[in-house]
Amino acid sequence: MVTIYDIAKQANVSAMTVSKVINNTGKISEKTRSRIKKIMEEMNYVPNSMARSLVLQETKMLSLLIPDITNPFFTTLARGAEDAAMRLGYKLLFGNSDESLTKEKEYVDMILSTRVDGVLFSAASDLSGPHLQTLRLHRIPFVLLDRAVPGHECDTVTGDSREGARKLVEHLISLGHRRIALVNGSLAVSTARDRLAGYNDALKLNDIAVDDTLLLESNYKHFEDGPLLRSMLELPDPPTAVFAGNNFLAVGLIRKLLELGVRVPEQMSVVCFDDLGASVIDPFFTVASQPAYQFGAMGIQLLVDRIKGATTPEWKKIVLPSELVVRSSSAPPPAE
Repeated sequence: MVTIYDIAKQANVSAMTVSKVINNTGKISEKTRSRIKKIMEEMNYVPNSMARSLVLQETKMLSLLIPDITNPFFTTLARGAEDAAMRLGYKLLFGNSDESLTKEKEYVDMILSTRVDGVLFSAASDLSGPHLQTLRLHRIPFVLLDRAVPGHECDTVTGDSREGARKLVEHLISLGHRRIALVNGSLAVSTARDRLAGYNDALKLNDIAVDDTLLLESNYKHFEDGPLLRSMLELPDPPTAVFAGNNFLAVGLIRKLLELGVRVPEQMSVVCFDDLGASVIDPFFTVASQPAYQFGAMGIQLLVDRIKGATTPEWKKIVLPSELVVRSSSAPPPAE
């Protein structure tokens, strides 16, 4: 294998001079730089990326850790992150925690062993704090995406979940619904708490009392709680609409409603956060659509700026708005 010492000997320069040419650093005459590059080509020299990273203290690799790669929101986010990373000269390693703290820790351990330059991190839950602390102890910069983690101030790119939820519920109220259920993700996740707050805001602004019998906590990956849904539908004054905390919950919810003989939207309107992605030819859900691609792209830019020291010491907090997109899953409540 050809080394920089072989190149230096052939060019009659020091190994340090060859290193400066490889890394494009230092003051070297253009004549010398061109001669060394020509010798490198003639000798088929390939730079050792690991040795280069030891010299520069960087690997040009970043990591993206997300909770559910099957969810189109995170799939699109990942694409935005990858495109931005490539544009800025970095490679991106992906990790999928499946909303599991155990799996998330395994990925954090892998991140430490691969010596990435920084991490885009969408936390499994509030309990991800120790994993973030591990990154801090090893001085690995990170940016939080989509979800906040209490007690950890850092650069963040999040959505305005509270405002998006308020707009969805107010849309249902404008159609005439007064009994609106909420099927939400775990309240150990910041976005679920924000969406509950937005739901409450909309009810309060329209003088509708919050009814705890219409609140159901599930998880963002799927909805399978048929018995509780049946109990809700059997209330003396059942809901005529449901706000689902995310797209996967909405899909599972509609499946259960159909199993129970409830038609959407004729008998029950359903709205949710986030689209189902480009694979859906005929979009059905009324949604609060978030700019998922921008979450990833802007997160990478924040991370690279932090790595390169191109930002101020104050943490950067970007909040992206959602857009209310009205489709056919919402309609006025059925006539009495």
